[in-house]
Amino acid sequence: MAASRRKHTREFKIEAVRQVVERGRSVAEVADGLGINRNMLTRWKSEIEDDGPEAFRGHGKLTAADEEVRVLRRKLATAEEERDILKKAPGLLREAEEVRFGFVRDHRETFGVRLMCRVLDVSHSGFYAWLGRGESAHDREDARLEALIRSIHDDNRFVYGAPRVHKALQRSGVVCSRKRVARIMRRIGLRSKATRRFRIQTTDSKHAHPIAPDLLRRNFSASAPNRAWVSDITYIGTEEGWLYLAVIMDLFSRRIVGWSMGSTMDVSLVAAALDMAVEGRRPAPGCIFHSDRGSQYACTEFRAALKAKGFVSSMSRRGDCYDNAAAESLHHSLKTECVSMQNYKTRDEARASVFDYIEVFYNRQRIHSSIGYRSPVEFEVAHAG
Repeated sequence: MAASRRKHTREFKIEAVRQVVERGRSVAEVADGLGINRNMLTRWKSEIEDDGPEAFRGHGKLTAADEEVRVLRRKLATAEEERDILKKAPGLLREAEEVRFGFVRDHRETFGVRLMCRVLDVSHSGFYAWLGRGESAHDREDARLEALIRSIHDDNRFVYGAPRVHKALQRSGVVCSRKRVARIMRRIGLRSKATRRFRIQTTDSKHAHPIAPDLLRRNFSASAPNRAWVSDITYIGTEEGWLYLAVIMDLFSRRIVGWSMGSTMDVSLVAAALDMAVEGRRPAPGCIFHSDRGSQYACTEFRAALKAKGFVSSMSRRGDCYDNAAAESLHHSLKTECVSMQNYKTRDEARASVFDYIEVFYNRQRIHSSIGYRSPVEFEVAHAG
């Protein structure tokens, strides 16, 4: 992919500035998280302050508040584990030290030895002396791995399960088995929070517009950037009503190259996402654009936009979500890793959250199994030139 100056849509600029103004983040944090120049973000902020709604007519690191939440979550997890220990050992604090040592010995696969010793008011070294040996190398390595696992799980928004945590450890040079990671995570109560499944129904295929053939045929891979893009629409609930989101993904790297959000689900939504993607990527003619059969994608206006920009249209078969599985998978990740844990009062609140998930976490931090457990941006940099 030829190097070119990255361009940003008005919507992108507004959302980037809102991360600073409304979410209390510094310019440096937001700019570094989004991979943009700090001075440029400062200029965008000044333009909005000066021009208000007329501006631009033409994620990053955690905030202090988010860091405080992370610390509190760790403390809460420890407190819950302490509670569970005491539930299993009622009245044990009144027993002899040897009895408490026996409890520690019998529950080592469930709780950490150091934590049990602290809760039961016995010496950690005394326990191992009673057991007739010092702390084993295996136990010391488990303790080291536990600290690393907790850090990876926290740093990745609590969405990584054992497979991704294991890959993250490998990427940092730590050698251990996936089973060991899973065992430690079970013992300390860590798991991916992405468990809830969603069924998204946003496709209106009952229309008279022409339907393009399915050129991908479930082959969701590409040999180079800008060879094949997929797109889909989903919705996010808020107390104000639905916020609709259209996204465009490059199948080469799984990077979200275009997105748009709005209160209505019409052709302008997908057209805005297309404009963002084209401005940022400048694909050569012949790039496949795959979507479902929704009226937004099949209408005359959008088909004309695709043709004018040199795309080859492709569409899924009727009622078959597997024909657009890559985009559906993205929406599932968004819902389970971000939206399901929130209660948005306004569309603007949801918009800021989704912007942060896409531009900071999904594109630049989250590792993807389909591209060798790397982030989309990391994968593209590795294959540049």
